[in-house]
Amino acid sequence: MTFTPAPWPRKLRSQEWYGGNSRDTIYHRGWLKNQGYPHDLFDGRPIIGIMNTWSDLTPCNGHLRELAEKVKAGIWEAGGFPVEGPVFSASENTFRPTAMMFRNLAALSIEEQLRGQPIDGAVLMVGCDKTTPSLLMAAASCDVPSIVVTGGPMLNGYFRGERVGSGTHLWKFSEAVKAGKMTQEEFLEAEAGMSRSTGTCNTMGTASTMASMAEAPGMALSGNAAIPAEDSRRRVMAQMSGRRIVQMVKDDLKPSDIMTKQAFENAIRTNGAIGGSTNAVIHLLAIAGRVPGVDLTLDDWDRCGRDVETIVNLMPSGEYLMEEFFYAGGLPVVLKRLGEAGLLHKDALTVSGETIWDEVSGVLNHNEDVIRPVGKGLTPQGGIAVLKGNLAPNGAVLKPSAASPHLMQHRGRAVVFEDIDDYKARINDPDLDIDETCVMVLKNCGPKGYPGMSEVGNMGLPPKVLQKGITDMVRISDARMSGTAYGTVVLHTSPEAAAGGPLAVVRSGDMIELDVAARRIHLDISDEELSARLAAWQPNHDRFESGYGWLHQQHVQGADTGADLDFLKGCRGNAVGKDAH
Repeated sequence: MTFTPAPWPRKLRSQEWYGGNSRDTIYHRGWLKNQGYPHDLFDGRPIIGIMNTWSDLTPCNGHLRELAEKVKAGIWEAGGFPVEGPVFSASENTFRPTAMMFRNLAALSIEEQLRGQPIDGAVLMVGCDKTTPSLLMAAASCDVPSIVVTGGPMLNGYFRGERVGSGTHLWKFSEAVKAGKMTQEEFLEAEAGMSRSTGTCNTMGTASTMASMAEAPGMALSGNAAIPAEDSRRRVMAQMSGRRIVQMVKDDLKPSDIMTKQAFENAIRTNGAIGGSTNAVIHLLAIAGRVPGVDLTLDDWDRCGRDVETIVNLMPSGEYLMEEFFYAGGLPVVLKRLGEAGLLHKDALTVSGETIWDEVSGVLNHNEDVIRPVGKGLTPQGGIAVLKGNLAPNGAVLKPSAASPHLMQHRGRAVVFEDIDDYKARINDPDLDIDETCVMVLKNCGPKGYPGMSEVGNMGLPPKVLQKGITDMVRISDARMSGTAYGTVVLHTSPEAAAGGPLAVVRSGDMIELDVAARRIHLDISDEELSARLAAWQPNHDRFESGYGWLHQQHVQGADTGADLDFLKGCRGNAVGKDAH
């Protein structure tokens, strides 16, 4: 892609606040000078907003205050003026009912902060799952020059000599306790070794996936995604990103110049190659929905990702963790492999001002067991499988690299849970009529129903099944699941149950057919029976009467289009508003 830099010098938007000698300019400039800034800093140089999602309540991002100082150093070095601002941090660890309910609210608040403040360019400091898409959505809607700096993954976890992956082993050990293979005391001992440094999940969970989904479409410097949080090179990356954003502002290199349809297709193929989280689907659809001229759909996910091998051997699909991925060469090696296989738009532009192929064509792979050659991947079709049928007319998704091959074609009797409370009340009952051939169905966990679409789709199996040595069953819901999770789990079923989708009328005893190769999910009842059930259906999910919960339920869209709020779709630009005084 050809990009022509804007002429420099020119008047930037921040000069509407700080340029000249009017009463209002002196008001804005004078107040900021109380921080000790000299007058010559207001000479028209780029003012860079460091949008920092640091929070004590977002442990994954707990080190971003320190990292921001390196970003500032880079901005100063390049002749910019850094201003740091705290922004809404949607913590996966703590927010209830789910951080996903607040992704759009975070994007809205940060969009208005970018537009309403004297900011010429932005450094998006992110890490925890929802922080990355929320800031990218905001940047796309404002279209100010922006660069992503992620906090990086934590170091490997260990328990009695075994690698412990964030989240992945939480699910594994929890099931082992229920199966009687691990004691509660051992589980607590393992807890101490799960999170042994600052940073995000050390598996290819949603945080690492979204770091990759920032780098693959060109919104972060090459190599950013995999550097561990504790590695000194993470600080170097932050400083270099600070330097780079100043030149991006001078060139007027914007998100809309970088996040093209080709860039999103590169990201989709990358997600398949890394065995990335199913959450990438919903987040990339939402981000693309904010970018002018980009029409991204679920069909693009299947078209672009279907035949991509999963070549990254990381948990939850494989055996290694993000630390080894970085030492092997990280995401640039994966992108090079895709390019060599003809699966990369090589001329896609990146924040560096160079094409993605210019960035990765010379990198080396230092461990071919961690990043495998094409033809020796974990699974030949690692891209997210998009399923359709009478149970999911608008689509559902499944992650083949994390599923059990013997369940990829399956017909079983439905065991239905009306909501998460029903599931929790009944799953441990020894009299529950269920065995490993059944299909577990969970309703009312979608964007409207939960509300917010929580990560409960990877329902734990009933103890009486686990005690037989069974570790996987087909599970279907309108929920999401953690990117660290695994199993033959059908997610994001659309329309969701709370919106009156066919999932709402599935009954225990119905037969359900799953055929991943054929991309089919089918409720085995007649069209007439399905229509009659839908006509008689009444909603039974929790509903808000006021506040943000009400706004969310009234305006959130389906998972198949990204679950954004309908009135936030699109780009609203960065025009400077009227003065406040």
